[in-house]
Amino acid sequence: METPTVGGRANQKWRTRTAIVQAAAELAGTGGEVTMPEVAKAARVSEATAYRYFPDLASLLAEAIADQLPLPEQALAHVEESTDVVERIAAATEYLLRHILARQGAVRAMIAATVVRPGEASTRPGLRFGLIDQALAPLTTQPQGLDARSLTQLKRDLSVVMSAEALFTLTDLVGLDPEAAIASAVHTATVLTRAAVLNGAGVEG
Repeated sequence: METPTVGGRANQKWRTRTAIVQAAAELAGTGGEVTMPEVAKAARVSEATAYRYFPDLASLLAEAIADQLPLPEQALAHVEESTDVVERIAAATEYLLRHILARQGAVRAMIAATVVRPGEASTRPGLRFGLIDQALAPLTTQPQGLDARSLTQLKRDLSVVMSAEALFTLTDLVGLDPEAAIASAVHTATVLTRAAVLNGAGVEG
């Protein structure tokens, strides 16, 4: 008689945990603010129960958002045939920032959590890095004069521009509307990439 009871409890825990993750994923997809009380309400559990399964909102969102992240090759499928890394970086930057905007409440919550606990920054999804690598992939087979050190520096530069922090700086502090903010970030990313490629090829520009 013990086994069914234990199994039933395990199944109930799994269902509760799944409901919490799904509720967080759905709220994240709205783009609005995401809080633990709202997640608990949507999952039809108490806030205390939600915290028993996840110690904080950031760890919950990391799991909830994971299934919403595309593979870099899927995200850049529309420029797959292009070997123009400037074009590819433009596409990657726009894709990333629109992805962030669609989930900005969840992204803001994760940024806030990792700012006060920088040691937990690894819990944040690293979509930007995969997109940068994918966009610059032609340089690994056609270096165009860009050495390994310069390529590494370019990736570091792009990681600053292709980020939620850059997007929110442009919207919240500079006061740009989302479309203008995306256009500005795309411009900066392409300028950086074009300059690196031209410098690698020994061309001043």
